[in-house]
Amino acid sequence: MLTQLLTLTTAQQTQATTIFTAEITANQALATQESTARTALATAIKANSTADISTQSTALGTLFGQRTANTAQADAAFYVLLTADQKTKLDSLHSGGILGPGLGFHMPGGR
Repeated sequence: MLTQLLTLTTAQQTQATTIFTAEITANQALATQESTARTALATAIKANSTADISTQSTALGTLFGQRTANTAQADAAFYVLLTADQKTKLDSLHSGGILGPGLGFHMPGGR
């Protein structure tokens, strides 16, 4: 999608694929840990174990932070690949609501 919207060159496409594939791989590794923590949190809730609830909630918060950082770092690496015109176009896509609010340069589930 970004290739078409921003008219990325072949080199930019290749670099973007590398950047976003690394991000996806890193975030997939976190998914298993998140699933384990959610299961442990559910168990803690059923057992009314406030200490375990706190521990698992903190773990989930940390994992969310790592996922957010992975995505932001990938977006930053992608952004520096762009020309000034492409950056302007991308910024307007965000402000126009096409890509949604915020700084993320890709939509969940696709690029």
